Amino acid sequence: MLALRFYAPEDLRLEEVPEPVCGPDEVKLRVRNCSTCGTDVKILHNGHQNLTPPRTIGHEIAGEVVEVGDGVNATYGSDWKVGDRAQVIAAVPCGECHECRKGWMAVCQNQTSVGYQYDGGFAEYMIVPRQVLKVDGLNRIPDNVGYDEASAAEPFACAINAQELLGIEEGDTVVVFGAGPIGCMHIRIARGVHRAGPVYLVDVNAERLKMSAEAVAPDEVIDAGQVDVVERVMELTGGRGADVVITATAANVTQEQAIAMAARNGRISFFGGLPKTNPTITCDSNVVHYRQLHIHGANGSAPEHNKRALEYISTGQVPVKDLITRHIPLTEVMDAFSIVQNGEAIKVTVEP
Repeated sequence: MLALRFYAPEDLRLEEVPEPVCGPDEVKLRVRNCSTCGTDVKILHNGHQNLTPPRTIGHEIAGEVVEVGDGVNATYGSDWKVGDRAQVIAAVPCGECHECRKGWMAVCQNQTSVGYQYDGGFAEYMIVPRQVLKVDGLNRIPDNVGYDEASAAEPFACAINAQELLGIEEGDTVVVFGAGPIGCMHIRIARGVHRAGPVYLVDVNAERLKMSAEAVAPDEVIDAGQVDVVERVMELTGGRGADVVITATAANVTQEQAIAMAARNGRISFFGGLPKTNPTITCDSNVVHYRQLHIHGANGSAPEHNKRALEYISTGQVPVKDLITRHIPLTEVMDAFSIVQNGEAIKVTVEP
């Protein structure tokens, strides 16, 4: 079968490899969609400490069950059968550590990941390992949800996790930094699930800002390359600031701006991680102190967030179909990386 294999930074190879064999405690999928994100581009250029080459990458996966190991249903209390449609979690908690026992599976200290420790979805077939099945991480795709939409449930789940921590209330003013697919999902969740008030979208890429604004229609777009973002948010909020600020971008300055523009009792999500070579920001601690700000990290998602993402897509609460603006065959998978890197689409999905 065809698979995209990581060998080293700048060395990804689309090559013929043996089709994987399904073990007694595993499920085999025919991959139908594996969507791409900025993390895939980072892996291309820099690799990852948890990724041992050669490895098939790709972690936003939906596919069709083609084989169920003999012991799967009895062991995991499931009812999987050939022909079922399924979505796979990316972040795999151990289910046993202190954090998992507390219900904090998104910050499992023993977390492994599909596409890192296990072969991922940029391939015609893949094995869903027992570690995923053990934590109920293989999810049925609702009948009215396409494979492409289901593959977007994984990044969607990460956004759900972040917003769950923020306590967004009806009518809250929300600012989202980053006009990529995650930023668009954040806007739709804030509105569709939490009934937020005005939502403002910020980016430095005018073309991407325009493309995403046409899809998700924020109340205002702010081109950070043209205006003072903090000043503009203060104008839009009558000097009060934003109730909620989400930095869905890997830019240090956005985190500093988030603190500066937050209203009293404001909640901030540092959703996008910063480069390891430059991970620090300047924080005016007195602003945090006197405005009583709440600053949250957001690390991936738990299996339950993936289930909720599929539910929100199925009910129409948070549509994602129109955010998937490019469909690329596996034979042209490297084009997907350049499209993502150049911000030429909102969401790109690969179809083996």
